[in-house]
Parts: sequence; C-alpha cells; structure tokens
Amino acid sequence: MEDKTWGCSSSEDSDDEVYLQNASDEEELGFSSVSIPKLQFRNVKSKSCWNEEMGMGEVIEKNGKMWITTGIVRSGKIYSSIEETLYLMELGALQLLENSGRSISLAEMYEKVAGGKSGCCWELFEVYRHLKSLGYIIGRHGVLWSLKSIKSSHRPAALEITEERKELVDMGSVQRLLSELRVNDLRPDFDVYLPNSRFRKSSPGDPIFSLYLSRGHPPSRTEIEALEKQCDGIPLKICLVTEGRVSFFSFDKVDLPVLP
Repeated sequence: MEDKTWGCSSSEDSDDEVYLQNASDEEELGFSSVSIPKLQFRNVKSKSCWNEEMGMGEVIEKNGKMWITTGIVRSGKIYSSIEETLYLMELGALQLLENSGRSISLAEMYEKVAGGKSGCCWELFEVYRHLKSLGYIIGRHGVLWSLKSIKSSHRPAALEITEERKELVDMGSVQRLLSELRVNDLRPDFDVYLPNSRFRKSSPGDPIFSLYLSRGHPPSRTEIEALEKQCDGIPLKICLVTEGRVSFFSFDKVDLPVLP
C-alpha cells in the first residue's frame, strides 16, 4: 500500500471545440496552506446558468483559459459539473445564475454539495479541489470530454456514441450521461490526467489513474477487484478524506513464500 504526495503545476492551451474569448487570462491561482482557494476577485468573470435538473452549469460567457480543461463539450456548448462549478466560484472566476438571472451564492452551492446532490458529496469535492489546486486535469470517470473523443480506447462501451447518433445529442443527453451516477455507487469517481499544455478535449489520451473515494470504510478485496475491472487497465488509486486531509493509496499484489 502506498501513500502518494502529489505536486506539480499546470499550463493550458487552446481547445478546438469551443472558441475561447479573452483567453489571455494567465494569472496563477493562489492557494493557502490548507488547500483552500483564496478568493480571486476578478473584473471579468465567466458566467454560467445552473440547470437543477441536470445538476450542471451551462457556460454562457467564457473568460480565461480554465475552460480548456474544465467542463464537457456538447453541441458546441460547455457544461460544468457541480464540483467544477463550485471550484471556479471559489476562485472568483465564475458567476452562477438561475434562469431568472438571480445570482447563486457560494453558500447555496456548498449546501447542494453537502447534501450529496448531482453525484458529488463534500469529501469528493475536497478531493477534486486538492488535485485541481496541484494542477492536475480531472474529469468524471467514464464521461466523455467531447463527442470527438468517443474512439478513446479506455471508455466503457455503454457510454460510446456512434457517428450516426452524434447529431441527435442535445442538453437532455448530457443529463442522461450523469443521471445514473450516485455518490455511493461502487465505481471510480474521477479520471486524473497529468498537467498538459497540449491537452485537448477531442483527444485527451488516457488518464494516469482513476480515483475512487473510500466512503466510511476501506474497500474490500472483492470491491477493489470490481473497481479495477471498471478501469480497463488504467491504474486505480483509493482516496481517503479525514478531517480535510486528503490521502491517496494504491495496492499491489504480493505473493508470499510458503514457509517450511
């Protein structure tokens, strides 16, 4: 069993699916010693409209480079998960709105995450925030970044979309991609990629590992084997959050010699 400490930085480049306006925003994001982002009060923010039924935010105004590695692309639009949305709100990089135009506060989003809505719980958000603050690229396990990436070799067949059906994808399909994800499901939570200045949602490559959040108790051997099967050859790491501290573990099979 290994306890890994991760640390690296990230840079970003442009993505071919969505034209990013005002992409000259290259300021680094600051983090305190306890991995809680410092609020970044920016003159120009991105804007998203929250869809409660989907449990995602639809980006309506894009500013900055963060969207290169954040959100999934469907029909030329970017949709961010609840953890992505809250993370950017904490950084002061995103204003979240209701359909009526009312701004949604951080406190309201904290309440949604704490309630385990949209396939995310508070511990899972802490994991996302920790890895993101170190520069890693993170996506929901098994959810395609873009329809252009459906030929990736490490994607569950159930989530693949044929060329003939690509034109039929709309906002409802995005909801269906996440509708079956539950906080307590025995399945990997995130796919994690190394910082990559050439990252493209249309060809993200394989993640360096898939991550499962241990909930309440360490997974049994049977559960670990079930999780590894879902990773389809990608290394699996187990994550544990204790009083805000995020730890990562991996397991190796060892054959012990038979003693005389």
